[in-house]
Amino acid sequence: MGQKRTWPKTKIRSETIVEGSTVPYGGLLPYHRLQMTYDISLATLDDILGILALQEVNLPDGGGTLSVRLTSDWFQDAIIEKSVIVGRRESQVVGYVVGSSLAANAQVSIIQTMLRSFPPAPGCYLYGPICIAETERGKGLASAMFAELRARLPGRPAMLFIRADNAPSLQAHRKMGMQELGTFASGDVLYVALTY
Repeated sequence: MGQKRTWPKTKIRSETIVEGSTVPYGGLLPYHRLQMTYDISLATLDDILGILALQEVNLPDGGGTLSVRLTSDWFQDAIIEKSVIVGRRESQVVGYVVGSSLAANAQVSIIQTMLRSFPPAPGCYLYGPICIAETERGKGLASAMFAELRARLPGRPAMLFIRADNAPSLQAHRKMGMQELGTFASGDVLYVALTY
């Protein structure tokens, strides 16, 4: 099992980052924000069912905006390669983010379209999907998982895409310091490509 960290208590320049805003408390959050603590770590094979359940309710059929349904086998391979970070609250998966090689996603047409439109930098990996349970949004989980992923892949550039009509996700990723590369279309859907 990977190293476990409890979030959100990230000390960065004597301030705590919470969904893009800073709260000065020497790295500690005010009491009312400490109600939600997360176990942020590498995913294990035991997390697959929770990841798949979270993915399912966030696909378009479930009212969400995830663009690609990944299989149990895909997640198993990604977990074995240590490419998946999960956030757990009370031992339940409430969020996940993937940082995988471009080669691991070569068969996904939307990613092929993005890479044709915006050629990747050397050493680039694919950030995403990221998925947060609706009950946990706006509580710092996305930022905490992003920080953990970046700590595991230091200095490497990444690319991602978000549906252009998913304003909350675009806003959250901009707050995390990601920069837009431009837009591209896949099928009848417009996407925004970002990098960091």
